[in-house]
Amino acid sequence: MSENSESRRGGITVETEHIFPVIKKWLYSEKEIFLREIVSNACDAITKLRRLSSLGEVSGIDDSEDAFRVDVILDPDEGTLTVRDNGIGMTEDELSRYICQIALSGALDFISKYEGKESGDAAASGIIGHFGLGFYSSFMVSEKVEIITKSYTDAPAVRWVCTDDGTYEITPETGDIPRGTSVIMHITEDENEFLSPYKIRSVLSKYCSFMPFAIYFTDVKEEEEKKANKEKHEHEHHEDGDSCECDHEHEEDVPKPINDIHPLWQKNPSECTDEEYREFYRRVFSDYREPLFWIHISADYPLNFKGILYFPRITNEYESLEGQVKLFYNQVFVADNIKEVIPEYLLMLRGVLDCPELPLNVSRSYLQNNSYVTKISQHIVKKVADKLTGMFSTEREHYSELWGDIKTFIEYGCIRDRKFYDRVKDCLLLPLTDGTHVTVDEYLAAAEEKHNGSIYYASDKTAEAQYIAAYTAEEINVALLDTVIDIQLLPTLEEDKKCKFIRVDADIADVLKGEGEAASDEKLEALFRRVSGDEKLTVKFERLKDASVPAVVTESEQSRRMGDMMRMYGMGENIPHELSLTLNLENSLIASLASDPESETSQKVAKHIWSLSMLTRKQLTPDELRAFLSESYDILGYVK
Repeated sequence: MSENSESRRGGITVETEHIFPVIKKWLYSEKEIFLREIVSNACDAITKLRRLSSLGEVSGIDDSEDAFRVDVILDPDEGTLTVRDNGIGMTEDELSRYICQIALSGALDFISKYEGKESGDAAASGIIGHFGLGFYSSFMVSEKVEIITKSYTDAPAVRWVCTDDGTYEITPETGDIPRGTSVIMHITEDENEFLSPYKIRSVLSKYCSFMPFAIYFTDVKEEEEKKANKEKHEHEHHEDGDSCECDHEHEEDVPKPINDIHPLWQKNPSECTDEEYREFYRRVFSDYREPLFWIHISADYPLNFKGILYFPRITNEYESLEGQVKLFYNQVFVADNIKEVIPEYLLMLRGVLDCPELPLNVSRSYLQNNSYVTKISQHIVKKVADKLTGMFSTEREHYSELWGDIKTFIEYGCIRDRKFYDRVKDCLLLPLTDGTHVTVDEYLAAAEEKHNGSIYYASDKTAEAQYIAAYTAEEINVALLDTVIDIQLLPTLEEDKKCKFIRVDADIADVLKGEGEAASDEKLEALFRRVSGDEKLTVKFERLKDASVPAVVTESEQSRRMGDMMRMYGMGENIPHELSLTLNLENSLIASLASDPESETSQKVAKHIWSLSMLTRKQLTPDELRAFLSESYDILGYVK
């Protein structure tokens, strides 16, 4: 470097011809968000004016809720979409500072000035977004944007016109211009879908349904057609000399806002009726089925968020994974199903969360690394657990009735989150085959005398009916755990409750056995190994209380669970089942076979007993079914 060289400092500048193409293509992933931004800015302008009025900074303004509005006006013939508010407006100097300098935030400037003056922070003042960069989203769909604005200070109105190459012009605006701001977007030919009334209504419904000030949508073309039809109608009645009831007929034409400025989640739960909760659910989620129940969350400092979470009615095990939780920012829609805000295992819920501490244009990476988001998630988990335990304690019968609908997500949550399990473990229910429900602790307390520490269950009420009947006859309750998630939760329950879950076909409990010695018979063992086609089949002998059952096939709980797990993960399709056959020495058929195990008749009867026993294990293949029917017909031939 030369000794005479001098260091230079300066600021990086961005030319408009470089930044505008980036704005048009990359500012937001969805172009339709531009309308949310412009309407949000309009609501901000109204909020600022009401704020100044409440602080005494401005007088003579009706700051009641009904005095303010935002109009969205579509004129397809002119190719324009206008958003107009009657809020704070801007002077020429403010227009230059807040609009001509990209990303200089009017909202932040306003908050900074009035910070500390009676709830002057962003959340409390209700300032939605930044009137700066968000405004420029209008250029994503526009070739030219105009602003006509008049400040509340009665400064002269001003017009700002900017094309999509970044060149603008500011001129005084003459005429009777009301207080507020109009943003007129000239939609580019490539984005003419935003000149469709259906499209604009759809976007407003999605993003602006709950914004804090009344929003009215007007389709100029539609209004002109209505006006022409009305005039024609009145003219025809006048010529005929008939009295006209047009005023009555057109009462329905009185404009109505497209949004609800007081969404249910902003109200105190004590002020909301059950029917209001149900109506809100139907309107927001278009679900004709009533929700099972709901949780109204109103968290104060330091979390500061509100919301309503609904437990939808589930018609099958997997539908529950199709939940929808909408994230809002000061009543402005942000996104659906933000997994970072609500735990994964609760995503099957439906509801709304309004989090004013989050930025409006929230990113996934921001959410993943934000402690506020983590605390929200933890609070939601606690509220859900509190709701469940509360219902269990005070509405046990109703809770039991709902269990079939809610158990999937509760059990999944217990598997995914040990803290959640610890909160709800005492209200987990075991459905019994007789239709009643008990907790694990209640089941174990009733089982102390007959089978202490063991919980017998069935996973298929039909296929395992014989086993269930045997336990029921001995007054032993059998739980019905018939879903994959049920079975996956068992290890957690066994570890925590110091118990053992045993499927009814896993072993023959002592209470099912009768008295007397059950001696082995090598010839019967050989006979049944031969007819089963498995020379390594384990054959046992017992004297069962139920003498009508000749034989029972079982498989140890540990062996079956291991095989099921490996098959579930595609690792053990060919793993054989380690079955055992128990012959009942109290049964007359088994006694008959023992007297002559080598005869042809004994072979056929033994084969049929084996096939009948296997029917409780699995559905027969076509070949097995044909063989079984052939055996059955053959056996019937012995009937004289």
